[in-house]
Formats: sequence, C-alpha cells, structure tokens
Amino acid sequence: MSNSSSISHFLLLPLADTRLLQLLHFCLFLAISLAALLGNGLVIAAVACGHHLHSPMFFFLLNLALTDLGSILTTVPKAMHNSLWDTRTISYAGCATQLFMLVFFITSEFYLLTIMCYDRYVSICKPLHYGTLLGSRACVYMAAAAWASGFLYALLHTANTFSLPLCQGNALGQFFCEVPQILKLSCSHSKLRELGIVVAGVTLAFGCFVFIVFSYVQIFRAVLRIPSEQGRHKAFSTCLPHLAVVALFLSTGTFAYLKPPSISSPSLDLALSVLYSVVPPALNPLIYSLRNQEVRDAVWTLMIGWFQKQ
Repeated sequence: MSNSSSISHFLLLPLADTRLLQLLHFCLFLAISLAALLGNGLVIAAVACGHHLHSPMFFFLLNLALTDLGSILTTVPKAMHNSLWDTRTISYAGCATQLFMLVFFITSEFYLLTIMCYDRYVSICKPLHYGTLLGSRACVYMAAAAWASGFLYALLHTANTFSLPLCQGNALGQFFCEVPQILKLSCSHSKLRELGIVVAGVTLAFGCFVFIVFSYVQIFRAVLRIPSEQGRHKAFSTCLPHLAVVALFLSTGTFAYLKPPSISSPSLDLALSVLYSVVPPALNPLIYSLRNQEVRDAVWTLMIGWFQKQ
C-alpha cells in the first residue's frame, strides 16, 4: 500500500503488447497528429492572414483551432513516446500537468462551441442586431470568458484530484492521465468533493447543451422561412459544420463516459478514448473546410501564396 506522497510516477495503459503493434500505433498517432497540426495550423493562418475573414464567426473558429491543437498535443506526444520506446511511465508532475491541460482545452472548446452557436443564432435570427451584439469587444470578452472558465475548472479539478490520498497502486487504465483513472487509485472518502465538482461541471455542460439545442431549433425555423434557395444554402453552409463538430464532440465524449458498465472492456475503452480525445481535433478543420467556401478559398489562397514564394 502506498499514498500519493510516495508515488513518483504513474504507469499508463500500453497501447499494444507486441513491438510491431506498438510501432504501428506510433505511426498511426504520428499521422493523426500531423493531420491535426496541418489542418488547424492552416485554419489559424488563413483566419489571421485573410482580412476578409476578420469576423466573429472566424475569430471563434481560430480559437477553436487553438483548443484542438492544445488538446491533441497534450496526449498524443506522450503516447507516441511510450510506443516508440516501449515504456509506460509518466512522472507525477507530468501526469498532473497532462490532466490539467486536457481538462482545460476540452472545457474551453465546449464553451467556445456554445459561443459559436450563439454567433450563428444572432447572425440568422437577429441579423440587424449582429453588429451590436457581436462587436469586436464583445467577441474578445466572450472568448476570454471561455478560456478563463476552462482554466478555473481545470485548476479546480486537478487540485482536488491530486489532493486525494492514493493507495491503490500507480497503474492507470488509460493511455493518458484522466480524472476517473486517478480516482480509482484513491481510497479516500473525500471522493465526494470530486463528485460535487463533476456535478457542477455536468450541470454547466447540460445548460450549454440545452442552449445549443434551443438555438438550432430557432435557427432552422428561420432558415426554412428564407424565400430563396441560395439564401437557405448559404445559411446552412455556415451552420452545418458547427453542428457536425458539436455532434462529434458530444457523442464521442458522452458515450465514452456514460456507456453501460456491461459493455465496458479495455479495448473498447481505449478505442473510445482515442475517438473523443484524438480524432475530433484532426477532423474539425476538415469539416469546416469541406462545408465552408470562405475557409476553403482562404486556405487555398494561403497555400498558393506560400508555394509562389518558394
């Protein structure tokens, strides 16, 4: 038996048992991380350099790309290192940092997706008030609130989780550090504190979810009243990418944490963790690029300009 003061490192879940599969996982994670870096990097550069994209929708898209980059860089490099060097260890401080950063970026992303929904609602349902409700100062304040809320929630989660005495060993059932796996190592009755933090977070998340659903009901009602087919297509082209990203984000994360215990298994848990923590950051830029002509044109212009300079 040990406590948290005597734990110097944790053992992460290995991605595979054989050396060949470990190298295969390394190559797969390398490809996904490069796709995420390239896609989100192009979106960030296109929005930053394209003056015609300096609007609230693309400002929030830039912030979303930053959260995607942060979340995938939090988990994937360590998993790649462990697969390449056939190791499982992560230091105590490294685990705490990884948990904090992951909660920070995921929470901030969900709040940003909620704000982006509000942007689409105002743009389509209240277009005459768009400039007033979503001025540059208001956008900066909303983005700052999303990042600050994610930071505070992650700080609270991390401090509370690692303040619990750990007496169930140091082996985690996940390839990265996450709150449920740390709590499994605790034998303290203070888990109720963590439960209170989780309930508060779920309540806020549910409120955001209800707001998103209500907003999209109003958005689709307004879009269907647009007389021209071209106008409806343009409205849908700005809403569907956001709706697809929200659906991917919520469906993978919700199923990973709320699936019935009867169907739980190490391989399924591992696959679901990859789906909600690794795949969305790589797919989000592709979703926005495929459905939004302005993003495609800006990325294409950026790439042509770069090649011409070479």
